[in-house]
Amino acid sequence: MSSSDPKTGPKPGPWPPAPESSAMPPSTWAKRTGFRPKFSGESAASDSGQASLPASVRARQPDNQPDLEAGQARPRPPPPVAAVANGETDKDKNEKTQPPPPPPLPRPPPAAAIAPVKDQPVKRRRDSDGAPGRSNGPDGANGSGDPVRRPTRIEENVEVLPQSMDDDLGARSLHMKYGLRDTPGLVPIGFYGLQHYLSMLGSLILVPLVIVPAMGGSHEDIANVVSTVLFVCGITTLLHTSFGSRLPLIQGPSFVFLAPALAIINSPEFQGLNGNNNFKHIMRELQGAIIIGSAFQVVLGYSGLMSLILRLVNPVVVAPTIAAVGLSFYSYGFPLVGKCLEIGVVQILLVVIFALYLRKILVLGHRIFLIYTVPLSLAITWAAAFLLTEAGAYTYKGCDPNVPISNVVSSHCRKYMTRMKYCRVDTSHALRSAPWFRFPYPLQWGVPIFSWKMSLVMCVVSIIASVDSVGSYHASSLLVASRPPTRGVVSRAIGLEGFTSVLAGLWGTGTGSTTLTENVHTIAVTKMGSRRVVELGACVLVIFSLVGKVGGFIASIPQVMVASLLCFMWAMFTALGLSNLRYSEAGSSRNIIIVGLSLFFSLSVPAYFQQYGISPNSNLSAPSYYQPYIVASHGPFKSQYKGLNYVMNTLLSMNMVIAFIMAVILDNTVPGSRQERGVYVWSASETATREPALAKDYELPFRVGRFFRWVKWVGI
Repeated sequence: MSSSDPKTGPKPGPWPPAPESSAMPPSTWAKRTGFRPKFSGESAASDSGQASLPASVRARQPDNQPDLEAGQARPRPPPPVAAVANGETDKDKNEKTQPPPPPPLPRPPPAAAIAPVKDQPVKRRRDSDGAPGRSNGPDGANGSGDPVRRPTRIEENVEVLPQSMDDDLGARSLHMKYGLRDTPGLVPIGFYGLQHYLSMLGSLILVPLVIVPAMGGSHEDIANVVSTVLFVCGITTLLHTSFGSRLPLIQGPSFVFLAPALAIINSPEFQGLNGNNNFKHIMRELQGAIIIGSAFQVVLGYSGLMSLILRLVNPVVVAPTIAAVGLSFYSYGFPLVGKCLEIGVVQILLVVIFALYLRKILVLGHRIFLIYTVPLSLAITWAAAFLLTEAGAYTYKGCDPNVPISNVVSSHCRKYMTRMKYCRVDTSHALRSAPWFRFPYPLQWGVPIFSWKMSLVMCVVSIIASVDSVGSYHASSLLVASRPPTRGVVSRAIGLEGFTSVLAGLWGTGTGSTTLTENVHTIAVTKMGSRRVVELGACVLVIFSLVGKVGGFIASIPQVMVASLLCFMWAMFTALGLSNLRYSEAGSSRNIIIVGLSLFFSLSVPAYFQQYGISPNSNLSAPSYYQPYIVASHGPFKSQYKGLNYVMNTLLSMNMVIAFIMAVILDNTVPGSRQERGVYVWSASETATREPALAKDYELPFRVGRFFRWVKWVGI
């Protein structure tokens, strides 16, 4: 039977009406953690701010759910139009909190008075929620005047990185202690500057502690290279905060350059060298390759080509590329920790406990354990190892740890030489032999040697380093600046990074200088976004580099502790790379497949190149943790040009290169909407004229920018 009669109008239904099924409320874990997926059933209303709107207002909102696979919004079919009785639909009745039983319904009006809902003016829709005094107002009162009972929500302050330019722009300053252009007092600047650099201690000092021993350098060489790295980091950071992106980003020896440096160090032509001659010769080869690769990066940035490359670089490209950098060193991490498990495992456990379990403990208002994870864990483990060494735990009768293992004749001592070398803390004489004052100077290792095949490898690596920096620029700008930088500012910053890497090559740090990825995590944890803090810390870094004992002290860190810290740093590097997916739709099958393929083949393809031509019984001179980097001597790419063989075998054995190639091709050829791909949103150049804050954030100091206004592609 029909529910309405054309003569008498619609018949009233039974009272009370059957309630409609409502969506399940957000689960408890989502409330606690602040989890807000972009296109889940829980966040469709909360993200757009509709959860707090009345039901009648939500009914007017267009109910379009984006179809991630089709790349466009897929409208739902409109609900059937309900008949109106007394200006109120059955749906509107059901959305209200049920009042006490009403009096008998009046006789419905004739059919001529009935009008469909769509013909009613929108401005009167609010009145259709009920009679005056009984509507669901924004104050939470229902029609009877009683407040609507809502579930109590216990919120936890969960620190998350911003996900877009529109994500809490106004609340950003509430989470940061100091913004980009803030200048706190001298005491806060000094305190926060020291805190900022101590929190990134591992990223600044660990790379030279890996490459110098691989080159055959002595403890004195390690101390000198560490001092040089500190000096160059301070100078390049000052240049970048003044004439680069102007964001509070520390420049230093990035892990991106570590794999190609190890590949060059383990080249076949260097296997016959030994001792100090080996170190100086390889360092000069590295200097030449870094200078040429960095010069290519300068051209990439200042010519404006980087603005074109930015169209191909999106979060789905940056995430697997940077993650592959951290995953590529798995063969170096724990195999070296296993040389002295009681020291290395304790170091790893302390890092995990401080960074995770004790991260929310406040000491004098600061999260000491989270901010100083690396220096605290290193100090405790080093002290414990010193006590064990002094107690004689690693002392064996008739055995001298300072004698090379090749000169040891006794089988008893040979058995314990490895344990003595890696567990004792007094085997290094770098602190005693280091001078009190040493000024790092250019070309201190000799004139650089330029080789086209090694330089070509570094040119490709400089592109990946630029991709890494692009992700850091965007993420840090959402934390500290008014808006993301323009494409011209990004190009200018990449060009300056190339110039600072040329300085690193001239001074001989062994790697290029680029924006450290860990900057984003440090800014989010310390809540310090002032560039003045970073600049003062850079000046202190330059002063420390002139004190030779500082470099000698850092060079004295036992190698097992270095490997333990690197396990944490590389894991952090991987996680920071994958965190770039928060700017895209991480739940889209398109992005999941692209990232999964890029990561898998970044591990599988290099493994094929690294294992090609090596039999299980091969007697390789290099240690097991260096074997992935000797592929140039036995790779599968073979042609009549030995230089081309070297370049192809070396590049295709690098995990980050394979991940970058896979991600760039797939992300720019597989169809997907801008929202799904998470295309980086950079500020337009015209915005600077409308918003003075943007110009103040990124304009060059001392009115230098007015001399380069004609260079549109590297300006604001």
